[in-house]
Amino acid sequence: MTNSKPSLFARIPLAFGAFFRIVGNVDYAARVDHLRQPEGLDAQPQPQLQPQPPAAKPAEPPAAPAMLKQASPDAALQLLALLQRDARLIDFTQENLANYSDADIGAAARVVHEGCRKVLNEHFTIEPVRAEAEGSRITLSQGFDAASIRLTGNVVGQPPFSGSLSHRGWRVSDVRLPRLAESHETRVLAPAEVEL
Repeated sequence: MTNSKPSLFARIPLAFGAFFRIVGNVDYAARVDHLRQPEGLDAQPQPQLQPQPPAAKPAEPPAAPAMLKQASPDAALQLLALLQRDARLIDFTQENLANYSDADIGAAARVVHEGCRKVLNEHFTIEPVRAEAEGSRITLSQGFDAASIRLTGNVVGQPPFSGSLSHRGWRVSDVRLPRLAESHETRVLAPAEVEL
């Protein structure tokens, strides 16, 4: 089996596809989060041998690791095309800003921001993961959803954990991307324009 590594251009749509899959699928997000752990990619878990009490029921076999599916880049490419159409996001990010003043960049960023906000509001229902205000003290009990809440700082011991909410988080509850014709070329994010 060959281990081919995707190029930068192959990884960009993969990243966008993975982003939306993570936002929309808690199980997939948990699998990706597991891969981000230091031993997630290369190291195999080492079995721990501990004596079993004589009356203990047999331990269940460990669950097989989840198979990772290749995400289709079409939705990510479609979103990029929408962000280009309404916010000129690709034009903005591809422009060399070194020759522009901060005021010019700020004015352009306002247009990009408004366009991005329009696309997100039109095609997604986005809501906070936590309802509390940022800065609030919260307690996380045993069994909290680790895919929706990331612990930072000095994480020691077992739940319950008590801490300050530094970011409410975001989740997508609905996706409304337009349907595409079978012949639509998703890799063309914005056609070239020729004025006659």
